Parts: sequence; structure tokens; C-alpha cells
Amino acid sequence: MTASADVLLVAALVVFAAYAVYGLTGFGSTVLALPMLAYLMPLKFAVTLLLLLDLAMGIAFNARARRGIRLDELAWLVPFMLAGMAGGLTLLITLPERNLIAVLGSFVLAYALWGLMRRGAFRGLSRAWCAPIGFFGGAFSALFGTGGVLFVVYTSGRLRDAVELRATTAATILFSVAVRSVLFLAAGLLAQEGLWVHALALAPAALAGLLIGARLHAKVRAVVVIRAMYVLLALAGVSLLFRAAGT
Repeated sequence: MTASADVLLVAALVVFAAYAVYGLTGFGSTVLALPMLAYLMPLKFAVTLLLLLDLAMGIAFNARARRGIRLDELAWLVPFMLAGMAGGLTLLITLPERNLIAVLGSFVLAYALWGLMRRGAFRGLSRAWCAPIGFFGGAFSALFGTGGVLFVVYTSGRLRDAVELRATTAATILFSVAVRSVLFLAAGLLAQEGLWVHALALAPAALAGLLIGARLHAKVRAVVVIRAMYVLLALAGVSLLFRAAGT
């Protein structure tokens, strides 16, 4: 795939905004960027492109936020996450793009509505939830790179300390990205034409967004940014569903 200068410019703006949210909150980059990029390029190409950016930016973010990672909570998710990734990758390779866009739109819309309707902190989640959340988080990570939002549900229900929550969430997402990289390499998705050129072209925008978001972490209320993100995701989810329906 070869994108025009106009498409690359719009993609760079999308990536910048998405990774600014990631730098501010520790999650949200892919679930925010992918619905927008799906209008600019083939979905499988966009998923793999964001995987490369997530891997690079995740390493950079965790180098700054590694203090406070709760390995005990991460360890409970890992087996179920791996099982879900295997199933998700199979669907990504075999399902037609129209079906994938419908699934993505449904997931994004459901997540946005959940975020807009819930009130207060989500606490006191039983460890037994590591099985379904780990599995479906892994599946959606392989499908679209959006499983991180489910991992946030789990970690925010298990951890009360803000530093531990941010660091553990980021580490969980980075682990899923690293495993997905191996799976995508084995499936040949990293060999798509033009992929690495696009990743290199968009990397400066991702890094700039990440650094700005990290600097704003102590100055901006993350809850305000996240609520605005939910509204954008709801609109994107509805739009994707209309696109999948062919209207």
C-alpha cells in the first residue's frame, strides 16, 4: 500500500492525538486511532501499522513508568490472554474486512457507551475475572489491538494505587503487543507492502504525542480527556457500523 501525502498527514494527526491520550492515561491509543485509520487504509494494514507503533511507544512509555508494576496481577492474566490471542489472530486472517469492521464498530460503540454510563471508580473486581477478561482482551488485542481497554477494566478493579494502576496497565498492554508481534510475524502480516515505510513516517507523530501526553499527566485531569474520548468513540463506532452495512 502507498498512501498519498494528504492521507499521511491526516493519519499523523490521528496518531498524534491517540498517543497523547496514551501518554496521559497509559491506554487508549489503538482504540482511539484504529476507527479513524480504518477510513484511510485497509483494516488489516492499519491494525498491523498500529502494532508497530504500539511496540515502539510502549517500550518508551514503560521505560518511564516501570516503577509500580504488579507482576502478580499480570501473571494471572497471561495464560488466558495467550489463548484469546490465538483465536483472535485466526479471525483476523480469515474473516472478510466488512465483517471485521462490523465487529470493530460494535466493540468500540459498546465500550464507549459503557464508559459514558458508568459512574465513579470501578473497584473490588474478583480475581476470577482474569479468565474472561484475559481471554477476550487477548482476542481483541489480536483482532484490532483494542484489548487494552479490557485490561484496564481488570487492573482498575484490582489496584487502588494510581502509580501501580498506570504502570501495571501499561506493562500488560506492552506484553500483549510483544506477543502479537511474534504472532503477526509468523502469520506474514509484518510483510505487507509499504508497512514499515508508513510506520517510520508516523513514528515522529506518535512519539511527539506520547511525550506531550506524559508532560500533561500532572496538569490535566485524565478523566476529562477519557470522557471526551468516549464521545468520539461512540461516534466512530456508529459510523463504522453504517460503513459495514454498506450505507
